[in-house]
Amino acid sequence: MIRHLILLGLLSISIATYAQIPTHYYVQITTNKGDATLKLYNKTPKHRDNFYRLVKEGYYDSLLFHRVIKNFMIQGGDPDSKYAGDRTLLGNGGPDYKIPAEIQADIIHKKGSIAAARDNNPAKQSSGSQFYLVQGRKFTEAGLDSLETFRFKGKRLSDLQRRTYMDIGGIPHLDGDYTVFGELVSGIEIIDRIAEVQTDRNDRPLTNERMAMRLLTRREALNLEREMQGLEPKGGFFTKLFDSLKSRYYKL
Repeated sequence: MIRHLILLGLLSISIATYAQIPTHYYVQITTNKGDATLKLYNKTPKHRDNFYRLVKEGYYDSLLFHRVIKNFMIQGGDPDSKYAGDRTLLGNGGPDYKIPAEIQADIIHKKGSIAAARDNNPAKQSSGSQFYLVQGRKFTEAGLDSLETFRFKGKRLSDLQRRTYMDIGGIPHLDGDYTVFGELVSGIEIIDRIAEVQTDRNDRPLTNERMAMRLLTRREALNLEREMQGLEPKGGFFTKLFDSLKSRYYKL
């Protein structure tokens, strides 16, 4: 009897262990300049869920990075770019809805972040599909002091902003105006590579820079999170057995 209870307890622990779900959604971005992995923030659930849905539907596949500005950002997500002719002016396409702003003081425009593009609507609502990946640049302490004095009219940057923009870089003057909803956890160099391409007077690359996206599976995401914690990924017999009993994808 005791042996059976012990075995049942071990089985329950094993099931709980292998039934884990990742803490975040992750997206693989593929370009001709390399691949990157994107983590979507849980603190911006409306943007997270919208992006998750569009990626799952294949919405972004074969779209262009249609606006590229070195030391600033690379922008994509306009569905009109999929079959656009050369030099066609892009940037006005997207779903017929906007996403309510989810701007937060502690989620800032550091290099590698993804943020939602938008028009000049007063509520700062985001485009349903267009986004940009932040390149920006690193700032010196004196440079940030100058921003506070002249661009921000005396408004002080937070300690987080000063530390981040000096150590990592980014675009501090966009903070508070656009919703940042994720960050690249690998492959950040693709931003630098795409930002180097030649562009026309409308900032569209002279050669098409296309993208494709896919969701990481439950196991891929769990192993990625283990690796980010310095742990070995799991892929043994019992891992594969329990994975075969569950959906490849997951909901948060």
